[in-house]
Amino acid sequence: MARTSGLRPSRILGVDVGATKLSAAVVDADGRVLSHGGRTLHRNEGPDGVIRDLLQVIRKALGDGPPPEGIGVGVAGQVEAVTGTVRHAPNLRWTNFPLGTRLSSEFGCPVFVANDVRAATVGEWRHGAGKGTTNLLCLFVGTGVGGSAVVDGRLLEGAANALGEVGHTVLVSGGRACHCPAQGCLEAYVGGWAIAERARERVRIDPTGGAELLRRAGSVGAIEARTVAEAAHGRDPLALEIMRETAGYLGSGVAGLVNAFNPARLLLGGGVIEGSPELVDAVAERVRTDCQPPAAAAVRVMRVSLGHDAILIGAAELARDQLGTRPFAAREVRREPDKLRGAGDRAELQAVKRGRLRRPGPAN
Repeated sequence: MARTSGLRPSRILGVDVGATKLSAAVVDADGRVLSHGGRTLHRNEGPDGVIRDLLQVIRKALGDGPPPEGIGVGVAGQVEAVTGTVRHAPNLRWTNFPLGTRLSSEFGCPVFVANDVRAATVGEWRHGAGKGTTNLLCLFVGTGVGGSAVVDGRLLEGAANALGEVGHTVLVSGGRACHCPAQGCLEAYVGGWAIAERARERVRIDPTGGAELLRRAGSVGAIEARTVAEAAHGRDPLALEIMRETAGYLGSGVAGLVNAFNPARLLLGGGVIEGSPELVDAVAERVRTDCQPPAAAAVRVMRVSLGHDAILIGAAELARDQLGTRPFAAREVRREPDKLRGAGDRAELQAVKRGRLRRPGPAN
């Protein structure tokens, strides 16, 4: 039996509902994945089709074991936490979809739904690269772009539980059309769909320069962000240019966020980052040169450490908190001074010692 940090054994399922991918896993109280249902691409043809695929992934994760005591779901959208209704998910094209109710009816257990990046932030904060800090900013760059912030030991939620839609902050006034009603959003330049869109436009204008992208994809319409990343790693000039532009856009957006939130750690994750990890160093350099000096000195720019499973682990953590298998502590973190590094972390530790910051209780 898995060790559960002194708590009663809990069979908690974490679920990730992304704009293109689905996954599910049973997660223990130490953030360890016990069984995984794998990752499945979906056609994004409406909630019923996605749910059909999701049920298969969940059943595979559960296997022949007993039903889960609870399910935590991270979804790429804005969520009404009490009901588990997905109010608005631009890249899924869902509006007011009762995701929590559907899954609860299917599996006969409580279901807790949260924004996917907020769930990932909890996972990284409890068990990953964010462990030991009280000021953390998480940015996931995948099909879309989402963020979440921990400030002075509190996971921020916002008045409508929708805080963190940083992908829809305007980067270029009157710029490229986004999947939301606005133009010029950060996501419209650095999201996976936007990188692909920009690449297709360039290839249509210059088929000769885009020959390598065409060769890899087979057609203009089949070019994806992954195609561009792989071609850039192969030193294709057009792909390199597109990724350099992407790094510039992302660095500008992140620099503004670092100035606004003053985190001790900035964690970058998501499919675009996984496919082009060099973006992390490019963003770190932009933060160093463009941010206000105190903010730049305080922050460490890092990749997430839980990878694809960050959302699953964090969603399971939130469900476990709500079920009461540990005191509700999604907004708290254990201090681990021996693991703190960097100016921001040292400043936090000194603040705790001087009594300016409360030392939060342990998560377990």
